[in-house]
Amino acid sequence: MSTRRSLGRRFGWLWASYAVSAYGSGLGFGALPLIAVLVLHASPAQVSVLAALGPAVGALLAVPLGPWVEFHRKRRVMVAMDLARFAVLLTVPVAYALGRLSFGQLLVVSAVLATARIAFAAASGALLKSLVRPDDLLVANARFESTTWSAIAIGPPLGGAAVGLFGPVVTVVADALSYLLSALGLTAMRGYEDRPRRVGAGRVRAGDLLDGWRHLLTHPGLRALYLNQLLVAGLIMATEPLLAVLLLGELGFPPWQYGLAFAVPCVGGLIGSRLARRVVARHGQHRIIRTVGALRAIWLIGLAFVQPGVVGLATVIAVELAIIISMSLYNPLLATYRLEQTPQDRVVRTLSAWSIGSSATIAVLSALGGLLAQATSPRTAITVAGLLILASPLLLPRRPDTVRPAPERAERISTIA
Repeated sequence: MSTRRSLGRRFGWLWASYAVSAYGSGLGFGALPLIAVLVLHASPAQVSVLAALGPAVGALLAVPLGPWVEFHRKRRVMVAMDLARFAVLLTVPVAYALGRLSFGQLLVVSAVLATARIAFAAASGALLKSLVRPDDLLVANARFESTTWSAIAIGPPLGGAAVGLFGPVVTVVADALSYLLSALGLTAMRGYEDRPRRVGAGRVRAGDLLDGWRHLLTHPGLRALYLNQLLVAGLIMATEPLLAVLLLGELGFPPWQYGLAFAVPCVGGLIGSRLARRVVARHGQHRIIRTVGALRAIWLIGLAFVQPGVVGLATVIAVELAIIISMSLYNPLLATYRLEQTPQDRVVRTLSAWSIGSSATIAVLSALGGLLAQATSPRTAITVAGLLILASPLLLPRRPDTVRPAPERAERISTIA
């Protein structure tokens, strides 16, 4: 089956809306830490707090949003989240122009963005499952993955050049506008969407808040993949602010080189995402999840050996290329399996729980990384993260039957879709 065939007009609008916001985010890659370092002269601990506190608060605020989003029309929720991100991002260039930008404001912006991102992603997953057939989910997720990495490949170098020419907040403006365009694209999708109906009491109950985690932790395959993803994503993301301080501060990399170091390897993301369906068809889901899931973990330690100049830049590019090829092949499989194994009426709460857990883990590990960097050095903290992540493959599912869709669930999904 060709991955180029049409998945429908409404999916096309969803994909286009995602693409425009992804490219905006690519331009604004690392914008808040960059502003914290270059404008507010933040310390390594402050940069790590920015990376940790925003997602932590956002995860906390998103907990009651899961059940609420589950029982509301998903497209309307997504438009609202896009408009919220547009509005909060615009406060940064306004405050900068007035000379009132503060570290506290960056924390608030980070928290709002994290909350909106969790709610948007959960609603988007539920909407996607209702738009495409079950056997097209991997194709659709691979297209989103490919778009993500192409946006990161193009965005950061252009963003770095724009920052050098027009100042540190120009990419924030571009990112804000991309969310506005995304909201317009979602509005243009049209089509009727039934309002989901609750079974039982009309109000959100305390138990509804935990349904997503209950599903994740009682499902053998999802539980293993969830715990593995928490550790891997948490450690990789915890090194991002540390690497920003190391490259931009201690090693003196200019912003354009910092952007280039993360843009060039994203070519690997295009390769991995386009191969996802073929390698699964040839080698099977379990083998790819086990093999590629383990490969994601072995490269991070290489960032501990970054040096100044061209050699250091080449080291970052090589390590990031290896990580991204592995991730871009793994992520569409993970996203597809997660949707396959989750009933339609629990998709939002499950995806919300997954994102909340990820955000909380990233927050904790980023905070710990910042404290360790403050007590020792950013390079030492990156080294510790690189060593810890080597244990993550132990959490991957060991048996093929834990990553195979249950027949009764597959039947239920096909009926709903």
